[in-house]
Formats: sequence, C-alpha cells, structure tokens
Amino acid sequence: MNLFRLPAAVRAAETLDRALFSRTLPTAAASVRDNRLLAKYRKQLEKTNEMLLLDRFNPIVADPDASLGGQGRKCLILQPSVKPGVPETWSPVLQEASKLGDLTVVPFEVTIGYDLWSYLDVMRSLLPEHLHGEIPVGFNTAGHVAHLNLRSQYQPYKHMIAQVIVDKNPTIRTVINKTDNVGTESEFRTFAYEVLAGADDMLVEVNEAGCVFQFDYSKVYWNTKLGTEHQRITGLFKAGEVVVDVMAGIGPFAAPAGKKGVFVWANDKNPESYKYLSEVVSEFVKPFNCDGHDFIRKAADLVLEASRRGDCAVVKPVKVSRSAPVESRPAPVRIPVPATVAHFVMNLPASALEFLHNFRGLYHGQERLFAPHTETRLPMVHAHCFAVKATDATALDDICGRIYNELGVKFTPGDAARDGEVSIHEVRDVAPAKRMFCASFRLPAEVAFAPRA
Repeated sequence: MNLFRLPAAVRAAETLDRALFSRTLPTAAASVRDNRLLAKYRKQLEKTNEMLLLDRFNPIVADPDASLGGQGRKCLILQPSVKPGVPETWSPVLQEASKLGDLTVVPFEVTIGYDLWSYLDVMRSLLPEHLHGEIPVGFNTAGHVAHLNLRSQYQPYKHMIAQVIVDKNPTIRTVINKTDNVGTESEFRTFAYEVLAGADDMLVEVNEAGCVFQFDYSKVYWNTKLGTEHQRITGLFKAGEVVVDVMAGIGPFAAPAGKKGVFVWANDKNPESYKYLSEVVSEFVKPFNCDGHDFIRKAADLVLEASRRGDCAVVKPVKVSRSAPVESRPAPVRIPVPATVAHFVMNLPASALEFLHNFRGLYHGQERLFAPHTETRLPMVHAHCFAVKATDATALDDICGRIYNELGVKFTPGDAARDGEVSIHEVRDVAPAKRMFCASFRLPAEVAFAPRA
C-alpha cells in the first residue's frame, strides 16, 4: 500500500490541481481510556509498526466518539492493516491492551490532503513514469529563489514543477529556470532565465559562514552548493596572511577570511560583483575590479608595496567597562601587511587553469623575500577546474597535464605540502560525466622567479 499515489489516469498533467491530492483513508484508531496512557502506548505501537506515521501528520487526535472527544479524550491513529473487530490483525501488544481495557480499537477515517504529500510524491504521481528517474531535486537556491536547470523532457511540466517547489519549500518564493550556459554565454557567469513561479524578484539575502550577503542574483554568480568548499579553503588560511582571490565573486571566500583576520585582496571582473565586494570591505578586505589575467601579478606587486609603506590593520580591543581606568584599557592592535602572498584562490572552474601562465615571473628579482633567505615559502595556488568524472586516474592526469601546459612544470597527484606534487580535491559532481575539482600546489621557484614576459 502506498498512500501517496494517484490513479495513473491523472499522470502527465501540465497544470497543478491540488484537489486531486485529497483522499479519505479508512483505517482504525486506538481509543485510549486515560490520556496519561498515550505516551506509553504510542511508544509500544510504534515498535510494532501499527501507528500511522507520516511526515507532517499528527497521529494523536480527538476521540472520534463525540461525547468522549468533548471530554478531551484522545486516540492513536493506526495503520489500515489493523482492522477493528478483527483481533487477528492486531499485535500481541494491542490485543493485551484491549483485554486490559486501556485501548479500544474503533473505525476511523483519515483525510490525506495535499499538505501531507512530499515534493517527490507529488512529482511521481503527476509525471509520466519514464520521467521518474531524474525528477529535478538538486536545484540551487539563493535566499528565496530556487534556480532550476531543467532538461528538455521536463519542459512541458516546468510551471507545475515550480509551483510544487514553492508549495513544499516555505523559504522559496520565486522559481527560475536557466535558459543558457553559465560561463559560455556570459564571461561574468551570469545567465538568462525565465520565471516559472512567483515574482521576478532577484534581490536576495544569503547567510553563509556567519556573513550576510545581499545581492541581485541575476547579475552576479552565486552557488549555495559551494558552501562546504568555501569553508574548506578559508580553513587553510591563517590570521595575518595575505590571500589573493582572483575571481572573488561577491566574496564567499573573502568575507569569512577577513572576519578571521586574513588580509584579502579580492578581485572580480564583473562590475556588479565588485559593487557587492565593496560592501564587505574591512580592515582586512580590499576589493578590485580587474581582469584576472592582469590581477595575479598586480596583486603581488601591490601587497609588497603596501608592506613596504607600513600598511596595517588596526584592530580595536574588545569592549571594556567604561568604569575601567583609561590606563588599564588595552590599546588597539596593529597587524602589519606581510610582504608576500600566502595563497592565491582561483574559483573559475571553466577556465581558471588557463590563467596559470600569469604566475611566471610573479616574484622575479624578489628571491630574498623567500626561503632560504627567510622562513617564508612561495604561495600556494588553489585553482578550481572541471574534469571528466572517472573511477581511474583519468581526471587527475588531465588536470596535471593542463597545469603543465600553462607552467611548463610537471606535477604528480599527491600532497601539495611536498614539492612537485599537487593535491586534487573532488568538490562536487556538476553533471553525470563532469566533476568539479580544486587543484592545490605550491608555486615552483622556477616559475615564480622567472623573467616576466
């Protein structure tokens, strides 16, 4: 028995009729002699699988006998397999409780309404069976907006799918469908879209890693599914270091890194992204609006200049009591900008590896800033990229080959802490045969100190 299936005749509808999802289910209920016994018998009947347990459904209701219900008496709704007057369908627990007079099994009717149906149950009931295998479930969200990328076979049902998403997700008010490819038609990773449900309101608010981002989702790039990756990368940074975020978007790496005392030179070519980046400016975060190819070397030069000028962040102490003597109050802490960059982040998976040649000559003539002259090591580079989804080393070899094509240095998959090795982290699947990775490696000396072209 499946409570959440409609007759096959209603499948393949292209509009949503919520009334179709209301049905009356004849079943049974255990009328409880004393409400103080409810918890005891609910627990026991759950163990015997006789309770009717559904999401968003309360199995404890007023007794169907009007006189008992009027006195506040309750009953436990049971599975349809439990038949009133047929003790053979009852468990030993239920039979014993009936003999004791604690429970009385009586007929009951349950109304299953649209609000009890899950998104998937609704879709499986309305869509043709041959479409059940890939029902859209993994959509992106940004604030109150759900972003679909529907395949052609689902296009006839797109408005119905969108309306069910709104119904079943209380935080979603607008559903859109992408109508072109991010990163192909738009260099800013924005996309054309159609509104399938709700208002065309793309001004959203997102909270991630304790940072609040407010932006126009139609004009900048944002992917909520990358939240774990944002945290993983920012977890590599140490307070007081300098990070250069070459394709920073609106700051999902920069803002949380800045909050932990990391200097971030954050750049994005999209003027709209730069506008929102400017809203997260702090003592530690500096926004830029440059082409990423130019920014890699420019940022290293700017950081060195800032350090030589004596630039610093001034961090005020935590609040102290006004009654505390002035001389006992801690002074602001000055944190100097280091002379070198510790990390470069390049989150543009469609083409980030094609930017790597810009690291050649990054620190030409500045060898004395680094080991063995100092304890400072050359920067780590974290470049996101796409590669084929495979169970063998195909993707890893492909990524290493693409790095070699740009830098002329051969890396082997392994641990970025060791020279000549690259850590390749699997971020997420983006298509059945396509996966997103992050390649992390330390910039080789022969690249960093080479003459600039």
